Amino acid sequence: MIKLVFCLRRKPGMSVEEFRRYWREDHAPLVKSHEEALGICRYVQVHTDHGPGIKALTNSRGAPEPFDGIAELWYDSPEALAARAKDPDARAAGKALFEDEQKFIDHATSPILIGTENVVIDG
Repeated sequence: MIKLVFCLRRKPGMSVEEFRRYWREDHAPLVKSHEEALGICRYVQVHTDHGPGIKALTNSRGAPEPFDGIAELWYDSPEALAARAKDPDARAAGKALFEDEQKFIDHATSPILIGTENVVIDG
């Protein structure tokens, strides 16, 4: 398995509540509708807790402001993910998702990574 991870920041001027609602209620069903074309095995949204606990934790470590959320998408293999770039249906699905993301994600401050999990504790 390989994982595609998006570290998301909301668009300037958008509230945390607006971001969460749009991501959960509008974008998630769109991702689900393109699941087969994109070959997604699993999709998880991690919504950041912006409460006082995170402020204390980031301040104690000198850390930057947290992301507003993380999107995790699993694929069968690096080859399966790469094959989607050549598939016209997958390209159309990717385009539709990117266009929708522009409504709520600040892409310039939202890194993307591809990697494999190294599970240390599982229980």
